[in-house]
Amino acid sequence: MKLLNTIKILSSSLIVSLCCLTASCNFLEIVPVEQADLDDATQDFNSTLGFLHSCYAGIQSPVAFENTEASADEYAIPLEYSLQGYNSLKVAHNLFTGNNNDGGKWSNYYRYIGQIHLFLQELKKAPVSDLMKEEWEAEAYFLMAYYHFEILRCYGPCPISDRLLPQTASENEYPGRMHYDYVTDWIVRLLDEKVLAGDKLRNIRSNTEVGRATRPIALALKAKVLLYAASPLWNGKFPYPEWKNVKLGKTMETPGYGTALVSTTYDREKWVRAEKAAQEALDAALDAGHYLFGTKAGDESLQEQNKLPMPYIPNIKGTDAEIKAFQNKVLTLRYMMTAKGSEGNMELLWELHKTTNFVFGSIPNNMMKLNNGSEYGGWSSTSPYLYAVEHFYTDKGTLPKIAASKNEYPAESKWLDPAGVTGRSELFNICVGREPRFYAWLGFHQGDYSSRLADGQPVQIDTRDPDRQGYNPAKYNRNHLVTGFAIQKFLDPNTQLNTSGGGGIPNPAYPLIRMADLYLMLAECQANLSSDGKSDAYATDALKNLNAVHQRAGLKAITKEDLTDLPLMEWIKNERYVEFYGEGQRYFDVRRWVEGGKYLAAGKREGLRAEEKGLEYDEFRQRIKVNQPYDWNNRQYILPIYYVDVNSNPQLVQAPGYSN
Repeated sequence: MKLLNTIKILSSSLIVSLCCLTASCNFLEIVPVEQADLDDATQDFNSTLGFLHSCYAGIQSPVAFENTEASADEYAIPLEYSLQGYNSLKVAHNLFTGNNNDGGKWSNYYRYIGQIHLFLQELKKAPVSDLMKEEWEAEAYFLMAYYHFEILRCYGPCPISDRLLPQTASENEYPGRMHYDYVTDWIVRLLDEKVLAGDKLRNIRSNTEVGRATRPIALALKAKVLLYAASPLWNGKFPYPEWKNVKLGKTMETPGYGTALVSTTYDREKWVRAEKAAQEALDAALDAGHYLFGTKAGDESLQEQNKLPMPYIPNIKGTDAEIKAFQNKVLTLRYMMTAKGSEGNMELLWELHKTTNFVFGSIPNNMMKLNNGSEYGGWSSTSPYLYAVEHFYTDKGTLPKIAASKNEYPAESKWLDPAGVTGRSELFNICVGREPRFYAWLGFHQGDYSSRLADGQPVQIDTRDPDRQGYNPAKYNRNHLVTGFAIQKFLDPNTQLNTSGGGGIPNPAYPLIRMADLYLMLAECQANLSSDGKSDAYATDALKNLNAVHQRAGLKAITKEDLTDLPLMEWIKNERYVEFYGEGQRYFDVRRWVEGGKYLAAGKREGLRAEEKGLEYDEFRQRIKVNQPYDWNNRQYILPIYYVDVNSNPQLVQAPGYSN
């Protein structure tokens, strides 16, 4: 869909999604019916509310192995999936160009911006109170800010759609890209003036309204917008500093910036603004009752209510009380990623309820035998790289490499050796002595997967056996664990499939913004404002906010002495990698830190020798480069715009490094 058409007045041919909110469903899960007559859209309270709900429908799940976010250094996807045209593989292989449709990001977000403009236009005549109109207007402007930010962080400097264009508008009236900082300031001003001013939004939502904008969500979005603007990519280190807003000899200017589209010099004040916004967002979230899940009494009630068995932890040591506390932490962290806000999960500020293939697709093959003799299993479509396996912390709260250098963990050369676990002779050293998040969210050879998935029992996965979860293309076609490891982060630990084939795999509430992000955004801002990263007040505050997340995971605090092992920012970066593993944040983090070549270039991604059938154990446990054409080019810091949009808009220039 052309941008030009998406920002015009939407005619009756556009789907205006209308729905009524009921206590029995979440509005983000509803697929409303079409309404051809726009007058019906605001004829009463329910239809107007349904029109507002339709403006939320453009929000996309960041947790999807098909999308661009899955191209980072978190997990491998079978190369055979490239036949499906997945953008995750195209981006990872540096094959994504302006000739590729972007999976609906650019056109999708501008379409919904147009729908928001239409909603704001029609809201004026809706038969609802002025107070309600003010709240709904604030929600609409919040979504307008959100969609613009999603475009901005995916595509860089972008057009601002601040009004509806008439159907008769000429091509010369279509907007072009604006300087990144100008768009940032416009989004922040929109949030300040139209969303946050006057306290129009509620601080918390009822269980039937979970997913709708609140004041803490709006403040968190503002903080994230400013964090990205302060990050190196947009704060002096964009790899194409001479990129100009010039097309076919015609110049397009941004007020105050001329034809420039990116900043070429560092500005510390950007971090000052971002730090202030992050602190305001965190304070507002805490005041509204949000907190880090697992830090208050009662957060263990979910597993207690479901009477879940304690998870298996290989070679765990300690007193009975210490072992039980560790196991409880593992279960609590599993629930943190699957429990909804309506179930008391106050970790979540903003959650998305949409059906995706991610959970079922992540489950390994052949998890159980059904009564009819057939096998039941998932697609084995997400498989953590060894980088992921090795960058979760040890149970002492440091990286395995650092611990090994101090003789506190097996030497790196022995990580893939057998650990001597009774009854599981092939379980690796690297899978022993790890932190709770490792056992909560990953799956590994001869480890237990979930709690009662297979007819009430956990599954001891075997990623070497071709008749179980190992490589067997004749049996499982394209579906296999590329690296020999698995993900279970978003699988409800209470999920149980029975031998008759019943049970089903529930979808979790995918996090759009959660409390850990607020703490780590604030820590990052403070670390960047610190004079030396160690001794001043900013460094002290950064450590405090970093440790809020680190210690929630059941680990000891990171101290100033630990900064001799890793600089403060590297601790923060690794904490973000672990804490938000698989949540779609890593894609953007690597880019805004200008570290694409460091992590995403050819030869960087490794796994076990898991894509061969029937290997002996010593052959299987070899570290190898994943056999895919991974590549990195600096043009990949932002996505290209579909060539149809570029060619049809005289003001719109393509991203640098891409041709039309």
